[in-house]
Amino acid sequence: MQVQFCGLTLDGCVYNASGPRTGSSDALAKVGSSKSCAILTKSATLLPQNGNPLPRTYTSPNFSINSEGLPNKSIDYYIDSETIKESVLDSGKPYFVSISGKSLDDNVEMMKRICKAPGVAGIELNLACPNVIGHPIIAYDMVQLRSALKTVASLSLPLPIGIKLPPYFDFIHYQKAAEIINEYKSTISYIVTMNTVGNTLMISPHSGSPVISPKGGYGGLSGPAVKPIALAQVRKFSELLDPSIDIVGVGGVQSGQDVYDMILCGAKVVQVGTCHWIEGPKCFDRIVEEFEEICRKNGVKELEEIRGKLKEWSKKGAALDRQGRKSEPKTSAKGGAKFQSTLDDSSFLLLSVAVVVMIQVLLVMLAQALGHLDVPAVAQFMDNLKA
Repeated sequence: MQVQFCGLTLDGCVYNASGPRTGSSDALAKVGSSKSCAILTKSATLLPQNGNPLPRTYTSPNFSINSEGLPNKSIDYYIDSETIKESVLDSGKPYFVSISGKSLDDNVEMMKRICKAPGVAGIELNLACPNVIGHPIIAYDMVQLRSALKTVASLSLPLPIGIKLPPYFDFIHYQKAAEIINEYKSTISYIVTMNTVGNTLMISPHSGSPVISPKGGYGGLSGPAVKPIALAQVRKFSELLDPSIDIVGVGGVQSGQDVYDMILCGAKVVQVGTCHWIEGPKCFDRIVEEFEEICRKNGVKELEEIRGKLKEWSKKGAALDRQGRKSEPKTSAKGGAKFQSTLDDSSFLLLSVAVVVMIQVLLVMLAQALGHLDVPAVAQFMDNLKA
């Protein structure tokens, strides 16, 4: 299904987030050859950066933490004609450039350079990175946010501009951010919500120390655990922003159902980050196919049929939810692993050995109690059991 996004026609609604596996033309070409509907670069800075000290990433089945510190090859690399050619290849997919300068002046300079480079479809301005040591998150400071957007508006850039936002946790912050963004609706084509949940901490039970090195172990939380937070961002901003501003939903997306949920909340398109990092670019094929199957089952032919159509809570809906959950596989208390009602082969073997030993002991005790022990008979009986 085609989607109209910030003036562009996309063949789908799922593409990559800026992050791991997006730093080189080789990595981006793999995204382009998948069912991702667009290509987005690593967040660029004016000069190349190595990023924070290693280890700076940690993954688990339910969440990931990173404090990469924006490692990248510089803006000049990502807007170079050869890089774009090698990234897009024959896919013809829109090529977006993400930027995250150390200052507003850096961002202005990079945006000017991008607009001079042919082949770039749009700019994603990251105002939400929590992992640069010594630098605040711009979009949490409403004065800075307004100043940044005012400066961007003064440039009158010819390309679509999107801004990446951090997660907000208070309705008043949603409202203030939305008010500022709406003031510049003629400049801002879309928002990307959300970046990682900043400054979280995970401790290894084996070492008693943080699982990553930079910033004392503090890093941005992503992956399945943040999906409820991301859905809330998309839903609330869809209620507050001017309809002309598109919403890109990102956070915890790892399945077709996750994409469907994002669109129900009001997302125009959806980005995939942590799942791409862990699973690789094949995740886009799987997620898109799952999403298309869900749409077929629900009779959805156009995404506008479901976009922003999240239903209100009702007793009927709650009953359907309970019924649906009963049909799902049960989960254990630890880690959400599927409960196994049958023993695996190794467990069955151990149990069998234990039963044989117990029978042997009982026979010996019985024989002793009767005052005699027919060893050959016992041996023959045990051989029969083993057979």
